[in-house]
Amino acid sequence: MSAMCDYYRAPDRATATVRPTTVRDRSKPLRGVPVFDVVEITWVDPSGSLGSLVAAIKNVPFSDDFVETVTLYPPPEGAPQTEGEWLALPEDSPYLDGPQIDELPVTARDALAQVDDSRLLEVARRWTMEPLCPFREVDDLLDLVQELVALARRAKESNELLYCWWIPD
Repeated sequence: MSAMCDYYRAPDRATATVRPTTVRDRSKPLRGVPVFDVVEITWVDPSGSLGSLVAAIKNVPFSDDFVETVTLYPPPEGAPQTEGEWLALPEDSPYLDGPQIDELPVTARDALAQVDDSRLLEVARRWTMEPLCPFREVDDLLDLVQELVALARRAKESNELLYCWWIPD
């Protein structure tokens, strides 16, 4: 699980990865960084915890490969391949400590966007029962589910994808 995640929408990978080491916080706009539509979350990583939410929405069992993200940053093609290359990385290398930017699949965006509002409380309850759900209080989760669903709907309406800027543990 990660400590900090910014879920956001963007029209393309180039936009999603502008200034990749910069937090996607819309309340503190920076020069040269788009003002992203962001949902800030703690402890909800894109493939694990968020994947378990998507499984709860679809009412199917969760598996580790349920939501397969694409890592955009740090670039996978530049990742160290050997133990020696890993040991030679500088201490501030994003390969060691992040941040990381992942693109969520369109299927995850659409599952979030298409869930009926009348099911949101049921989805939050079901998510609390998933092992990877970081919270156990339905009231806390309902607000979060509503925010993620609204973000996904805006992304789908704009023909954009969802991305996650996060710092893996």
